Amino acid sequence: MANSRNLDRKEKVKFIIKTLSKIYPNPQTPLFHRNIFELFVAVLLSAQMQDARLNKILPKLFDKFPTAKAFTDAKLEDIENALKGVNYYKTKAKHLKQACQIIISKFYGKVPNNLNDLLTLPGVGKKTANVILNEGFNIPSGIVVDTHVKRVAYRLGLTKNTDPKHIEEDLKAIVPKKYWRNFSLWLIFHGRNTCTARTPKCNNCPLKDICPFTKTLQSS
Repeated sequence: MANSRNLDRKEKVKFIIKTLSKIYPNPQTPLFHRNIFELFVAVLLSAQMQDARLNKILPKLFDKFPTAKAFTDAKLEDIENALKGVNYYKTKAKHLKQACQIIISKFYGKVPNNLNDLLTLPGVGKKTANVILNEGFNIPSGIVVDTHVKRVAYRLGLTKNTDPKHIEEDLKAIVPKKYWRNFSLWLIFHGRNTCTARTPKCNNCPLKDICPFTKTLQSS
C-alpha cells in the first residue's frame, strides 16, 4: 500500500492522478457556459463567488447579452443591473464592458487564445487566463490554484507555500503538463467533496495513505 513516508512528491502525484482520475474520469468546470465567450464571462465573474450561486445568474445574463458586441453596445448601468447578486458587480460590470470593447476592436470579436493577449483584458489575471485556455481552448496553460487546490496541495505535502503563484510553480514542477488542466479540477472536486476546510473526511479519503495531514490528525 502507498505510504507517504516512502513516496517523493512526483510519486505522490502519480498516485493522486491514478486515484482521482477513477473517481472523476471526465472533470468539467462547474461554471455554466455553452461557448468560449460565455466561459470567458463566467470566469471573469467567478472571483469571490460560489459557482452554484453564479450559475443561477448566468443563463439570464447570456440571454440578454449573448455576444461581446451586446456588452459593448449596452449601457454600463444595464450591465450592472443584470449583475446584481454578483459580488463586486459594479467593478466586474466595468471590467466586462471594457474587456468586450477590446475583444471587438482588437481581436475581431473573438476571445484571444494566448496568455499574453488575455492578460491585456481588464479583470483578467493569470488564474482567469489559465482557466480560459485550459477549458475553452484545451491549451495547457499552468495549473489553476483556487482555495481548494491551495488547501489540498498543502495538506498532501505537494507544496510548503501558501501563495498561489508559488504553489502553481511547485505543482507545475511535479505534475506532467498533459495533466495540468485535470489535476486542478481533481483537487478542486476532492477539496469540495472530501478534503473540506473545516471537517475533512479523512477516514473515507482515497488519498489518506499518502497524506501527511491525515497522519497528523491520527497521531494527535
